[in-house]
Amino acid sequence: MELNSLSLAMLVLTFVASLKARSEQRPVTGWIEEVRLYPGAIALKAKLDTGALTSSMDAREIRYFRRGSQQWVRFRVVGRNRETGEPFSQEFERPLVRRVRLRGAGGVDHRPVVTMEVGIGQQMLVEEFSLRDRKDMLYPLLLGRRTLERIGPVDTRRTFTQQPRH
Repeated sequence: MELNSLSLAMLVLTFVASLKARSEQRPVTGWIEEVRLYPGAIALKAKLDTGALTSSMDAREIRYFRRGSQQWVRFRVVGRNRETGEPFSQEFERPLVRRVRLRGAGGVDHRPVVTMEVGIGQQMLVEEFSLRDRKDMLYPLLLGRRTLERIGPVDTRRTFTQQPRH
């Protein structure tokens, strides 16, 4: 089958239209969003970070322990209420999924990785988060590319575009 230039142009337009339709099915999020972390539905500010592969969360007092034959991690998540500015904290215990070794400007860092349920807008996702003390950072949660590919497009000019469902 031979394609002439008109047929090829129509094929390209159809393909581009289908890509656009697929991206429009998912809501556009801002580069900063309020998310809910479960269990507990605690509200945290999250930066949607295309520069990070894995999502990361502020975790304090990280402690390893064993439950049966499995290694677990106990940690505290600290945040501030967006409206009142009041601080809060909640302790979590999660099975250790793996450890990651990251290199950055500060050198090599080893972090535990756990699975958490996170809600953003109308979506509920089960995602892996590396744990790190981020108390000096502006945002307690970073959502990396592995998470972003499931969330949808990000508009870097906007913030707080998604109303949490819970």
